[in-house]
Amino acid sequence: MLVIVLIIAFLAIFKAKHVRFHGAVGSGCVARSGRVSWPLNTGQASIAATIAGVATHRAMPERAVTIAYAAALQESDLQELRYGDLDSVGVFQQRPSQGWGTRRQLLDPIYASSRFFLALAAVPNYERLRIYEAAQAVQHSADGLAYQQYASQGADMALGFSGRRPRAVWCWYGRGIDGPGRLIAAGVQLKRTFGQLTVSHAGDPAARVQVRGPELGWAVATWLVSHAGRYKIRQVTYQGYQWNAAHGMKGWIAKPRMRRAVQARTGVMFG
Repeated sequence: MLVIVLIIAFLAIFKAKHVRFHGAVGSGCVARSGRVSWPLNTGQASIAATIAGVATHRAMPERAVTIAYAAALQESDLQELRYGDLDSVGVFQQRPSQGWGTRRQLLDPIYASSRFFLALAAVPNYERLRIYEAAQAVQHSADGLAYQQYASQGADMALGFSGRRPRAVWCWYGRGIDGPGRLIAAGVQLKRTFGQLTVSHAGDPAARVQVRGPELGWAVATWLVSHAGRYKIRQVTYQGYQWNAAHGMKGWIAKPRMRRAVQARTGVMFG
């Protein structure tokens, strides 16, 4: 079993290293870590950003985000599934009959992530366990070893989505982003995800999120980019770098005229 898991993990990394994005068509996202590029669709990236944001809200460490990603990738491929084994639903395939919450609650990635981290925090010394052991202690799956195949990918993604590796995640939207920006709605969901954030609105349309430091700033910026299609966000700017939906595949572009010290004080801009 261990040999099979290692082979699967190797093939996943090999595939990720050789993905070419410049010829991609349609929408998509990428989480980069050194030479490895993990391709995601926009739905997967938005859920990954939500998981990282909830971890920030609950003061969970980066290791916890890695464990959550390993569990979510194995259980649902980071998707908000409305079906599953028996009554399992959602990104973590949690069961209402097992006390995780109602079906409606578990189909909300914010709630599902909160419940996952609540259960993980109750596992003694979970940060010292292997990834699959910690995930299995929460999930109680039929084959807990299967979580280990996503340990490397989960760790790489956690660096980017948690904000510790700046500019590591970006998305593109093949059909473009049409319609008026839903910035107020985006601000509401940001607060639900990350907790107490100050979001101010100025201009038409423009908004600013005040952040405590660069890691939180990049986690918020990543959340905004991965949710840009849903909230009609065309531009995100932070610390002298800008993501533009019209050129999303280029990732984060340095803006020399923007003084990074000023950007750090003003927070994450989006609109």
